[in-house]
Amino acid sequence: MTLFSNPTCFYSHRARLVMAEKSIHIDLVDVDGVNLPEDLIDLNPYHSVPTLVDRDLVLYDSRVIIEYLDERFPHPPLMPVDPVSRAQFRLALFRIEKDWYTQAQLIEDAADKRQAARARKVLSESIIASADVFAIKKYFLSEEFSLVDCSIAPILWRLPAYGIDLGDDSAAIENYMDIVFSRPSFQESLTELEQEMRP
Repeated sequence: MTLFSNPTCFYSHRARLVMAEKSIHIDLVDVDGVNLPEDLIDLNPYHSVPTLVDRDLVLYDSRVIIEYLDERFPHPPLMPVDPVSRAQFRLALFRIEKDWYTQAQLIEDAADKRQAARARKVLSESIIASADVFAIKKYFLSEEFSLVDCSIAPILWRLPAYGIDLGDDSAAIENYMDIVFSRPSFQESLTELEQEMRP
């Protein structure tokens, strides 16, 4: 298996986190976004990362990649077994991508300071609005670490780099970050550039 991954991309980070959580040994190819490897250009019509190659299978959507890895390597499971809970987790993944990933991408791609500030404010407010959910269980929606946590953690890790301080109402979120960021799999998933994102 090979994963084409950008060392600062949160989409790539969540794929790397799932792999670390499941102790999957993989060839990791760093892609800097400018000089794309010929293999990636040939394999992926969108020339995007992450891109996973598993024999004849090529996957190039991060959500499809993490769900595939969870099913291909079932231990430890990162999604609940029953259909109702799975649907709730998938809905949470959809909302994280829609509400958080979109704003994080706007911050990173912003053409001017005003656009970045607007995206920063929306992302910050959206995360703080979820504080009650963070307080209910050890992990997000669950007592067990899941694909939802693998998707949330890369964004929360980048908050200082985005210039976001969640303020005084974020004790539950801070506690959650302490728990997740101290997991060996999370530490293992970080690239050198990502390690530098937090002081």
